[in-house]
Amino acid sequence: MTLHFAIVGCGYVADLYMEALKSHPELRLQGVWDRDPERLRAFCAFHGVRAYVSYQALLTDGAVELVANLTNPREHFKVSEAALLAHKHVYSEKPLATELPDAQTLVEMAEARGLFITSAPCSVLGETAQTIWKLLRQQQIGTPRLVYAELDDGNVAAMDHAKWISASGAPWPAQDEFEVGCTLEHAGYHLTWLTAFFGPVHRMTTFSRVVQPDKGFVGLQPAPDFAAACFEFGNGVVARLTCSIYGAHDHRMRFFGDDGTISIDRIWDYGAPVHLTRRNRWTSRAEKYPLLARLTGLGPKRVPLVRQPPVKGRGLFGKNGMDFCRGIADLGEALANGTSPHLTARWALHVTEVVLAMQSPMVYGDTREIHTRFPPMTPMPWAKG
Repeated sequence: MTLHFAIVGCGYVADLYMEALKSHPELRLQGVWDRDPERLRAFCAFHGVRAYVSYQALLTDGAVELVANLTNPREHFKVSEAALLAHKHVYSEKPLATELPDAQTLVEMAEARGLFITSAPCSVLGETAQTIWKLLRQQQIGTPRLVYAELDDGNVAAMDHAKWISASGAPWPAQDEFEVGCTLEHAGYHLTWLTAFFGPVHRMTTFSRVVQPDKGFVGLQPAPDFAAACFEFGNGVVARLTCSIYGAHDHRMRFFGDDGTISIDRIWDYGAPVHLTRRNRWTSRAEKYPLLARLTGLGPKRVPLVRQPPVKGRGLFGKNGMDFCRGIADLGEALANGTSPHLTARWALHVTEVVLAMQSPMVYGDTREIHTRFPPMTPMPWAKG
Protein backbone atom coordinates (compact mmCIF):
# COMPACT_ATOMS: atom_id res chain seq x y z
CA MET A 1 0.00 0.00 0.00
CA THR A 2 1.27 3.45 -0.93
CA LEU A 3 1.27 6.24 1.65
CA HIS A 4 0.51 9.66 0.18
CA PHE A 5 2.11 12.47 2.19
CA ALA A 6 3.14 16.10 1.96
CA ILE A 7 6.07 18.04 3.38
CA VAL A 8 5.78 21.31 5.28
CA GLY A 9 9.11 23.13 5.54
CA CYS A 10 11.64 23.10 2.68
CA GLY A 11 14.76 24.02 4.63
CA TYR A 12 18.07 22.24 5.08
CA VAL A 13 16.74 18.96 6.48
CA ALA A 14 14.06 18.59 3.80
CA ASP A 15 16.73 17.77 1.21
CA LEU A 16 17.89 14.89 3.41
CA TYR A 17 14.35 13.51 3.42
CA MET A 18 14.19 13.83 -0.37
CA GLU A 19 17.42 11.87 -0.75
CA ALA A 20 16.12 9.12 1.53
CA LEU A 21 12.78 9.11 -0.29
CA LYS A 22 14.49 7.60 -3.36
CA SER A 23 14.79 4.34 -1.41
CA HIS A 24 11.10 4.22 -0.44
CA PRO A 25 8.84 3.57 -3.44
CA GLU A 26 6.03 2.84 -0.99
CA LEU A 27 5.93 6.58 -0.13
CA ARG A 28 4.32 9.01 -2.57
CA LEU A 29 5.05 12.73 -2.13
CA GLN A 30 1.97 14.75 -3.13
CA GLY A 31 3.62 18.14 -2.77
CA VAL A 32 5.36 20.59 -0.45
CA TRP A 33 4.85 23.99 1.13
CA ASP A 34 7.08 26.55 2.80
CA ARG A 35 6.22 30.01 4.12
CA ASP A 36 9.23 31.43 2.23
CA PRO A 37 8.18 31.70 -1.46
CA GLU A 38 11.77 31.81 -2.72
CA ARG A 39 12.79 28.77 -0.71
CA LEU A 40 9.68 26.92 -1.90
CA ARG A 41 10.40 27.82 -5.52
CA ALA A 42 14.03 26.70 -5.32
CA PHE A 43 13.16 23.41 -3.62
CA CYS A 44 10.45 22.50 -6.11
CA ALA A 45 12.60 23.44 -9.09
CA PHE A 46 15.49 21.30 -7.86
CA HIS A 47 13.45 18.23 -6.95
CA GLY A 48 10.72 18.56 -9.57
CA VAL A 49 7.89 18.39 -7.02
CA ARG A 50 4.57 20.18 -6.71
CA ALA A 51 4.25 23.35 -4.63
CA TYR A 52 1.04 24.11 -2.73
CA VAL A 53 -0.07 27.74 -2.83
CA SER A 54 -0.69 27.72 0.93
CA TYR A 55 -0.65 25.43 3.94
CA GLN A 56 -4.44 25.49 3.88
CA ALA A 57 -4.38 24.23 0.28
CA LEU A 58 -2.18 21.34 1.39
CA LEU A 59 -4.50 20.50 4.28
CA THR A 60 -7.58 20.50 2.05
CA ASP A 61 -5.98 18.08 -0.44
CA GLY A 62 -7.94 14.88 0.17
CA ALA A 63 -5.12 12.76 -1.27
CA VAL A 64 -2.74 13.73 1.53
CA GLU A 65 -2.88 11.18 4.35
CA LEU A 66 0.10 12.38 6.38
CA VAL A 67 1.93 15.66 6.93
CA ALA A 68 5.69 15.54 7.45
CA ASN A 69 6.40 18.54 9.67
CA LEU A 70 9.96 19.64 8.87
CA THR A 71 9.62 23.21 10.08
CA ASN A 72 11.59 25.12 12.68
CA PRO A 73 11.07 23.53 16.15
CA ARG A 74 9.24 26.64 17.35
CA GLU A 75 6.64 26.05 14.62
CA HIS A 76 6.14 22.34 15.32
CA PHE A 77 3.14 22.74 17.59
CA LYS A 78 0.97 24.97 15.43
CA VAL A 79 1.83 23.16 12.18
CA SER A 80 1.09 19.74 13.69
CA GLU A 81 -2.04 21.04 15.42
CA ALA A 82 -3.43 22.32 12.12
CA ALA A 83 -2.70 18.98 10.44
CA LEU A 84 -4.49 17.03 13.16
CA LEU A 85 -7.47 19.38 12.98
CA ALA A 86 -7.56 18.64 9.23
CA HIS A 87 -7.61 14.92 10.09
CA LYS A 88 -4.10 14.19 8.79
CA HIS A 89 -1.59 11.90 10.45
CA VAL A 90 1.65 13.64 11.45
CA TYR A 91 5.31 12.73 11.38
CA SER A 92 7.25 15.57 13.01
CA GLU A 93 10.89 16.41 13.11
CA LYS A 94 12.14 16.45 16.70
CA PRO A 95 10.90 17.53 19.15
CA LEU A 96 7.11 17.21 19.13
CA ALA A 97 6.98 20.72 20.63
CA THR A 98 9.23 23.07 22.56
CA GLU A 99 6.88 23.11 25.58
CA LEU A 100 5.71 19.95 27.35
CA PRO A 101 2.02 21.02 27.66
CA ASP A 102 1.94 21.62 23.88
CA ALA A 103 3.40 18.18 23.21
CA GLN A 104 0.78 16.63 25.52
CA THR A 105 -1.98 18.52 23.71
CA LEU A 106 -0.86 17.14 20.32
CA VAL A 107 -0.81 13.56 21.59
CA GLU A 108 -4.24 13.88 23.17
CA MET A 109 -5.65 15.50 20.02
CA ALA A 110 -4.36 12.66 17.86
CA GLU A 111 -5.71 10.00 20.20
CA ALA A 112 -9.13 11.66 20.37
CA ARG A 113 -9.33 11.71 16.56
CA GLY A 114 -7.99 8.22 15.94
CA LEU A 115 -4.87 9.63 14.25
CA PHE A 116 -1.19 8.85 14.49
CA ILE A 117 1.39 11.44 15.49
CA THR A 118 4.99 10.60 16.08
CA SER A 119 8.39 12.18 15.94
CA ALA A 120 11.91 11.77 14.65
CA PRO A 121 14.50 10.46 15.18
CA CYS A 122 13.78 7.05 13.67
CA SER A 123 17.33 5.63 13.91
CA VAL A 124 16.13 3.07 16.48
CA LEU A 125 14.56 1.30 13.47
CA GLY A 126 18.02 0.95 11.92
CA GLU A 127 20.25 -2.09 11.70
CA THR A 128 22.77 -0.95 14.30
CA ALA A 129 20.19 -0.17 16.99
CA GLN A 130 18.28 -3.39 16.37
CA THR A 131 21.52 -5.41 16.52
CA ILE A 132 22.45 -3.89 19.90
CA TRP A 133 18.97 -4.57 21.24
CA LYS A 134 19.14 -8.17 20.06
CA LEU A 135 22.49 -8.67 21.82
CA LEU A 136 21.03 -7.20 25.03
CA ARG A 137 17.96 -9.45 24.85
CA GLN A 138 20.23 -12.45 24.31
CA GLN A 139 22.23 -11.37 27.42
CA GLN A 140 25.45 -11.40 25.43
CA ILE A 141 27.00 -9.12 28.07
CA GLY A 142 25.09 -10.60 30.99
CA THR A 143 23.06 -8.13 33.02
CA PRO A 144 23.51 -4.60 31.60
CA ARG A 145 24.01 -2.04 34.36
CA LEU A 146 25.62 1.11 32.94
CA VAL A 147 25.55 3.03 29.64
CA TYR A 148 27.81 5.87 28.49
CA ALA A 149 26.56 7.94 25.55
CA GLU A 150 28.05 11.00 23.89
CA LEU A 151 26.75 13.37 21.25
CA ASP A 152 29.43 16.03 20.89
CA ASP A 153 29.92 17.73 17.53
CA GLY A 154 33.03 19.82 18.10
CA ASN A 155 33.13 23.62 18.27
CA VAL A 156 30.44 24.21 15.65
CA ALA A 157 30.45 28.01 16.08
CA ALA A 158 34.11 28.09 15.02
CA MET A 159 33.49 25.95 11.93
CA ASP A 160 32.82 27.31 8.44
CA HIS A 161 29.09 26.64 8.77
CA ALA A 162 28.17 29.51 6.44
CA LYS A 163 29.24 27.23 3.60
CA TRP A 164 26.98 24.37 4.69
CA ILE A 165 24.40 24.44 1.90
CA SER A 166 21.85 21.73 1.14
CA ALA A 167 21.40 20.17 -2.29
CA SER A 168 18.64 22.60 -3.28
CA GLY A 169 20.49 25.62 -1.89
CA ALA A 170 19.17 25.98 1.67
CA PRO A 171 21.77 27.21 4.17
CA TRP A 172 22.27 25.39 7.46
CA PRO A 173 20.18 27.51 9.90
CA ALA A 174 23.04 28.31 12.27
CA GLN A 175 21.40 31.04 14.35
CA ASP A 176 18.25 29.01 14.78
CA GLU A 177 20.25 25.88 15.73
CA PHE A 178 22.16 27.86 18.35
CA GLU A 179 18.96 29.32 19.82
CA VAL A 180 16.99 26.06 19.84
CA GLY A 181 19.93 24.17 21.31
CA CYS A 182 21.88 21.03 20.51
CA THR A 183 20.24 19.05 23.32
CA LEU A 184 16.70 19.64 22.07
CA GLU A 185 17.86 18.83 18.54
CA HIS A 186 20.12 15.83 19.19
CA ALA A 187 19.70 14.12 22.58
CA GLY A 188 16.68 12.24 21.26
CA TYR A 189 18.93 9.99 19.19
CA HIS A 190 20.42 8.29 22.21
CA LEU A 191 17.25 8.57 24.27
CA THR A 192 15.05 6.71 21.79
CA TRP A 193 17.55 3.84 21.86
CA LEU A 194 17.82 3.82 25.64
CA THR A 195 14.07 3.90 26.21
CA ALA A 196 13.48 1.22 23.57
CA PHE A 197 16.01 -1.08 25.23
CA PHE A 198 15.28 -0.36 28.90
CA GLY A 199 11.81 1.21 29.07
CA PRO A 200 10.80 4.66 30.36
CA VAL A 201 13.14 6.90 32.33
CA HIS A 202 11.92 7.00 35.94
CA ARG A 203 14.29 9.59 37.38
CA MET A 204 16.99 11.90 36.03
CA THR A 205 19.58 14.40 37.20
CA THR A 206 20.88 17.00 34.77
CA PHE A 207 23.15 19.99 34.29
CA SER A 208 23.36 22.41 31.36
CA ARG A 209 25.24 25.61 30.55
CA VAL A 210 26.08 28.02 27.77
CA VAL A 211 29.86 27.56 27.69
CA GLN A 212 30.42 29.70 24.57
CA PRO A 213 28.07 32.72 24.59
CA ASP A 214 29.59 34.44 21.54
CA LYS A 215 28.76 32.46 18.41
CA GLY A 216 29.08 35.26 15.87
CA PHE A 217 25.47 36.52 15.69
CA VAL A 218 24.38 39.92 16.98
CA GLY A 219 21.55 39.63 19.50
CA LEU A 220 21.81 35.84 19.71
CA GLN A 221 19.94 34.27 22.63
CA PRO A 222 21.81 30.96 22.80
CA ALA A 223 20.38 27.83 24.36
CA PRO A 224 22.76 25.67 26.41
CA ASP A 225 25.52 24.30 24.20
CA PHE A 226 26.52 21.69 26.79
CA ALA A 227 24.31 19.37 28.80
CA ALA A 228 24.95 16.24 30.82
CA ALA A 229 22.37 13.98 32.43
CA CYS A 230 22.13 10.72 34.33
CA PHE A 231 19.04 8.55 33.89
CA GLU A 232 17.60 5.80 36.07
CA PHE A 233 15.42 3.17 34.42
CA GLY A 234 12.87 0.94 36.09
CA ASN A 235 15.01 -2.17 35.62
CA GLY A 236 17.95 -0.61 37.49
CA VAL A 237 20.06 0.39 34.48
CA VAL A 238 21.81 3.76 34.83
CA ALA A 239 22.89 5.82 31.81
CA ARG A 240 24.95 8.98 31.40
CA LEU A 241 24.49 11.18 28.33
CA THR A 242 26.50 14.25 27.33
CA CYS A 243 25.53 16.54 24.48
CA SER A 244 27.40 19.58 23.20
CA ILE A 245 28.46 21.64 20.20
CA TYR A 246 31.76 22.55 21.84
CA GLY A 247 33.47 19.36 23.01
CA ALA A 248 35.49 17.30 20.54
CA HIS A 249 33.46 15.23 18.08
CA ASP A 250 32.27 12.03 19.76
CA HIS A 251 29.18 9.98 18.86
CA ARG A 252 29.93 6.84 20.84
CA MET A 253 27.61 4.62 22.84
CA ARG A 254 28.84 1.93 25.24
CA PHE A 255 26.84 -0.65 27.19
CA PHE A 256 28.54 -2.22 30.19
CA GLY A 257 27.33 -5.52 31.62
CA ASP A 258 28.53 -8.13 34.08
CA ASP A 259 30.00 -10.26 31.28
CA GLY A 260 31.12 -7.75 28.67
CA THR A 261 30.68 -4.56 26.70
CA ILE A 262 28.79 -3.54 23.55
CA SER A 263 30.00 -0.43 21.76
CA ILE A 264 29.50 1.67 18.63
CA ASP A 265 31.26 4.79 17.40
CA ARG A 266 28.61 6.41 15.17
CA ILE A 267 25.10 6.87 16.54
CA TRP A 268 23.97 8.64 13.33
CA ASP A 269 24.94 5.77 11.02
CA TYR A 270 22.15 3.18 10.75
CA GLY A 271 24.74 0.62 9.69
CA ALA A 272 27.58 1.49 12.09
CA PRO A 273 29.66 -1.52 13.19
CA VAL A 274 28.71 -3.05 16.55
CA HIS A 275 31.55 -4.40 18.71
CA LEU A 276 31.21 -6.98 21.46
CA THR A 277 33.88 -7.58 24.12
CA ARG A 278 33.62 -10.54 26.49
CA ARG A 279 34.80 -9.90 30.03
CA ASN A 280 37.26 -12.15 31.86
CA ARG A 281 40.35 -11.68 34.01
CA TRP A 282 42.45 -10.81 30.97
CA THR A 283 40.06 -8.35 29.35
CA SER A 284 41.21 -5.23 31.20
CA ARG A 285 44.81 -5.91 30.20
CA ALA A 286 43.81 -6.54 26.59
CA GLU A 287 41.87 -3.26 26.52
CA LYS A 288 44.95 -1.43 27.79
CA TYR A 289 47.33 -3.07 25.31
CA PRO A 290 45.87 -3.29 21.76
CA LEU A 291 48.66 -5.62 20.55
CA LEU A 292 47.83 -8.07 23.34
CA ALA A 293 44.17 -7.87 22.35
CA ARG A 294 45.00 -8.82 18.76
CA LEU A 295 47.37 -11.64 19.75
CA THR A 296 45.00 -13.18 22.29
CA GLY A 297 41.74 -12.49 20.49
CA LEU A 298 40.38 -10.84 23.62
CA GLY A 299 39.69 -7.50 21.96
CA PRO A 300 36.34 -6.24 20.61
CA LYS A 301 34.76 -8.49 17.99
CA ARG A 302 32.65 -7.04 15.21
CA VAL A 303 29.11 -8.41 15.28
CA PRO A 304 27.25 -9.02 11.99
CA LEU A 305 24.35 -6.59 11.70
CA VAL A 306 20.81 -7.86 11.43
CA ARG A 307 19.35 -6.89 8.06
CA GLN A 308 15.88 -5.67 7.32
CA PRO A 309 14.24 -7.24 4.27
CA PRO A 310 14.42 -4.87 1.29
CA VAL A 311 11.26 -3.08 0.22
CA LYS A 312 10.01 -4.37 -3.14
CA GLY A 313 11.62 -2.35 -5.91
CA ARG A 314 14.71 -1.27 -4.02
CA GLY A 315 17.73 -2.53 -2.17
CA LEU A 316 18.87 -1.48 1.28
CA PHE A 317 19.41 2.24 1.85
CA GLY A 318 22.90 2.40 0.35
CA LYS A 319 25.36 2.03 3.18
CA ASN A 320 22.59 2.91 5.62
CA GLY A 321 23.70 6.39 6.70
CA MET A 322 20.69 8.23 8.08
CA ASP A 323 17.48 7.09 6.40
CA PHE A 324 15.28 10.02 7.37
CA CYS A 325 12.18 8.46 5.78
CA ARG A 326 12.23 5.18 7.68
CA GLY A 327 9.92 6.56 10.40
CA ILE A 328 7.38 7.75 7.81
CA ALA A 329 7.56 4.36 6.09
CA ASP A 330 6.98 2.59 9.41
CA LEU A 331 3.89 4.70 10.04
CA GLY A 332 2.67 3.99 6.52
CA GLU A 333 3.08 0.25 7.06
CA ALA A 334 1.05 0.48 10.26
CA LEU A 335 -1.77 2.25 8.42
CA ALA A 336 -1.71 -0.41 5.70
CA ASN A 337 -1.83 -3.26 8.22
CA GLY A 338 -4.24 -1.71 10.71
CA THR A 339 -1.61 -1.79 13.46
CA SER A 340 0.28 0.77 15.51
CA PRO A 341 3.61 2.21 14.33
CA HIS A 342 6.70 1.23 16.26
CA LEU A 343 7.32 4.92 17.00
CA THR A 344 4.26 5.77 19.06
CA ALA A 345 2.88 9.12 20.19
CA ARG A 346 3.27 8.33 23.90
CA TRP A 347 6.86 7.31 23.35
CA ALA A 348 7.59 10.56 21.47
CA LEU A 349 5.96 12.48 24.34
CA HIS A 350 8.16 10.69 26.88
CA VAL A 351 11.34 11.46 24.95
CA THR A 352 10.21 15.08 24.59
CA GLU A 353 9.73 15.40 28.36
CA VAL A 354 13.17 13.94 29.06
CA VAL A 355 14.94 16.12 26.47
CA LEU A 356 13.24 19.29 27.69
CA ALA A 357 14.21 18.47 31.28
CA MET A 358 17.79 17.78 30.18
CA GLN A 359 18.17 21.09 28.34
CA SER A 360 16.37 23.26 30.91
CA PRO A 361 16.95 22.06 34.49
CA MET A 362 16.25 25.59 35.68
CA VAL A 363 12.66 25.10 34.44
CA TYR A 364 12.04 21.39 35.00
CA GLY A 365 14.34 20.79 37.97
CA ASP A 366 17.90 19.47 38.09
CA THR A 367 16.56 16.26 39.64
CA ARG A 368 13.25 15.20 38.21
CA GLU A 369 10.82 12.34 38.44
CA ILE A 370 9.66 11.53 34.91
CA HIS A 371 5.92 11.01 34.76
CA THR A 372 5.13 10.15 31.14
CA ARG A 373 4.99 6.47 30.20
CA PHE A 374 4.51 4.50 26.98
CA PRO A 375 3.87 0.90 25.93
CA PRO A 376 7.16 -0.84 25.16
CA MET A 377 8.33 -1.05 21.58
CA THR A 378 8.70 -4.49 20.05
CA PRO A 379 11.81 -5.31 18.00
CA MET A 380 11.55 -5.00 14.26
CA PRO A 381 10.32 -8.32 12.81
CA TRP A 382 13.64 -8.84 11.04
CA ALA A 383 15.62 -8.38 14.27
CA LYS A 384 13.89 -10.84 16.60
CA GLY A 385 15.45 -13.94 18.10
